Amino acid sequence: MIWLSFSSDDARSQGIADEKDSIMLLYVTLGSNDIPRAQAFYDAVLPVLGYRRQRESDEEIGYAADGDTRCRFWVVVPYNHRAATIGNGSMVALHAESRADVDAFHAAALAHGGTDEGKPGLRSFHANFYAAYIRDPDGNKLSAVCERPE
Repeated sequence: MIWLSFSSDDARSQGIADEKDSIMLLYVTLGSNDIPRAQAFYDAVLPVLGYRRQRESDEEIGYAADGDTRCRFWVVVPYNHRAATIGNGSMVALHAESRADVDAFHAAALAHGGTDEGKPGLRSFHANFYAAYIRDPDGNKLSAVCERPE
């Protein structure tokens, strides 16, 4: 998923949760200067990781995992209607179930107008950190990461 969570026990010990798991990130937005182009890109790339477009308008598109009650990933025209720009040092990392899903994410992104920022492979963060890095057609940086041993 695109949000980070921790166990209820951890959250309760920090005084920030009750019976449910606490969610650190509710949703993420990325700016776009061309929503139809972004929609074509993300409609092709995100289903590889289990996310599908659930909401759309002229100014935004929202994606969620099947069964999720809210869109967690949004691509939007900036609220102030100025040009969308990329953040230097910002990136969204998406959870992948398998290394094959990371490979498929990277291939789908490149096939649909994305650019390579790091081919799929193991990274030095830990022994099972398998990731690929891309930029969408607006220049936003994303990665897909699988941390399962294979």
